[in-house]
Amino acid sequence: MADFARSTDAEVQAQLDRLSKLSPAGDRLGLERIEVLLDRLGRPQDALPPVLHIAGTNGKGSTVAFLRAALEASGHKVHAFTSPHLVRFNERIRVAGKLIEDGELARTLAEVIDAGTGVEPSFFEVATAAALLAFARTPADACILEVGLGGRLDATNVIERPLVTGIANLALDHQQFLGDGLPGIAGEKAAIAKHDVPLLTQLYPPQIGNRIEAIVRERGAIWLPRGGVWDAIARQGKLRYLDAQGELDLPLPRLPGRHQAMNAALAVAMLRHQEALRVPVSALGAAMGWADWPARLQHLPPGPLVGDREVWLDGGHNPSAARQIASFVKHRFDEPLHLVFASLATKDPPRMLEPFQGLVAQVHAVPIPDHACFAPVDLVEIAGELGFSADAHDGFEEALAGVPRDARTLIFGSLYLAGAVLAANDQLPD
Repeated sequence: MADFARSTDAEVQAQLDRLSKLSPAGDRLGLERIEVLLDRLGRPQDALPPVLHIAGTNGKGSTVAFLRAALEASGHKVHAFTSPHLVRFNERIRVAGKLIEDGELARTLAEVIDAGTGVEPSFFEVATAAALLAFARTPADACILEVGLGGRLDATNVIERPLVTGIANLALDHQQFLGDGLPGIAGEKAAIAKHDVPLLTQLYPPQIGNRIEAIVRERGAIWLPRGGVWDAIARQGKLRYLDAQGELDLPLPRLPGRHQAMNAALAVAMLRHQEALRVPVSALGAAMGWADWPARLQHLPPGPLVGDREVWLDGGHNPSAARQIASFVKHRFDEPLHLVFASLATKDPPRMLEPFQGLVAQVHAVPIPDHACFAPVDLVEIAGELGFSADAHDGFEEALAGVPRDARTLIFGSLYLAGAVLAANDQLPD
């Protein structure tokens, strides 16, 4: 699946058009191209402030949000590179706390694309190089890098000496690149580990943990899984965290969903197991309320698309994410909701719908604008086989128009769909 980007800025759009013509479509793993590209750009990865590197199937973006919130609450200026973007390419590159401005983005993309002549870097490789170049040119105290796909061969894995690394939740996704088994996927993600650098992770089943341990030993890293030298539990309205430094009673995250407590705990653990950046306990507490991550169980405000309806939005796109979102629905709402659903052609819609059985009054199947996806009529057939009442629509606007105005709605299935919804509701992530 090719990345896709549009900009209202003519200069940025000109560079995105160049990129779409010059760069091969789709995901390509490997470090050869990004290393050549960065060498031509003067190795900006060597001029970064302390780097926090985070991988995972689900939750890594939320973990980035908690890390950034805690560091900024501590008074630090923070760079952050995340993917994909929802509405604007600029969302991927946050320079010293602010989204990269259009003028700087256009100039940086042009410089990277020019340097890539003969290399044929992918869309993501160009985005990574542009982020590293922008970060190297602007002073900051910390730099957070989110892995795009996998870890071992991801373009962000060019950082030779990060401050600390982390792995969030692991699940099956992108099997065409990472393999069909969770241990293999875990091994790919654990390969962001570096010699003598702490690797903080969640607690995983033994076969997954054994694979991570083997990679960590091979690389000489320091593995610190939850349940070992640190642990956390959400209980009695608090996030209770414990490590060798002591016990913390933190507020639960403002971000909805029980899973966010463990994403926040991982961020806390990463910050508590490094020594370069001062992060007081008060900042960790503030981060629970400050952290924001659009299209993750986001309650949409009134806007031109949703009007005054109650509409929730989540960009989850695999069965593991579906189970987490369904758990939120089950514990949060008393009545079945309407589900506006879409799925990329590479995903598994039956297993994404299964967790919602008994929680949904109607499935409204829609396409994903500008991306290869399951046809709505095919999703209706899949939903029907699972026992759902379902109908097909030409777009999410039509689907929402068909939902009773007093009904609660969840839009789910793709970050690309989520981005289109945010744009239609005049809600640009900032």
